Amino acid sequence: MTLDGVIQNEENDGDGFKYGGWFFGYADEATGAVIQERLAKPVDLLLGRKVFEGWETYWPSHSHFWPNVMTATKYVASNTRNSSDWQPTIFLSGDLAEKVREVKQTDGPDLHVFGSADMLQTLFRNDLVDGLELMIFPITLGQGKRLFNGGSIPAAFKVTESQVTPNGIISISYERDGDVKTGAPQIEEND
Repeated sequence: MTLDGVIQNEENDGDGFKYGGWFFGYADEATGAVIQERLAKPVDLLLGRKVFEGWETYWPSHSHFWPNVMTATKYVASNTRNSSDWQPTIFLSGDLAEKVREVKQTDGPDLHVFGSADMLQTLFRNDLVDGLELMIFPITLGQGKRLFNGGSIPAAFKVTESQVTPNGIISISYERDGDVKTGAPQIEEND
């Protein structure tokens, strides 16, 4: 994402987004290594329908870059689709928050979300995000879909891993750390 929280990387449905591909102009070898490490983890995927529709035509013929994408169960938030030839895929319709709660109760690998900005707002709003793996790029775009766009709730996170690449990209992982702690400044009084 960018410093101003934009996660959109291409134009969507004629929305006028002008900075498609911004990620590639700043990625470096260290960024690639972090991405490869993250993609090597066994995960299942939770995707919005639009992201899934782009992926189901792309990844089956490019899976050499990310073999786990083929074996991961793809949970797809959609009220309009209910089947795909790309398996394993399970479509979640209706109350997405409730369906995700049910999936999280099952045995299996961690559930990861890529893109799907609108769906993420539902997950944030319903306290269904246990962790974040972010790459923060040293640019601002001023427009585009944002990671935090009115869906978040007060929640504390703690850093579990971080690094800064030579191009200034911050790769950071967070996990939930309870509620937001509040307080007041401690002022020492001198007599």
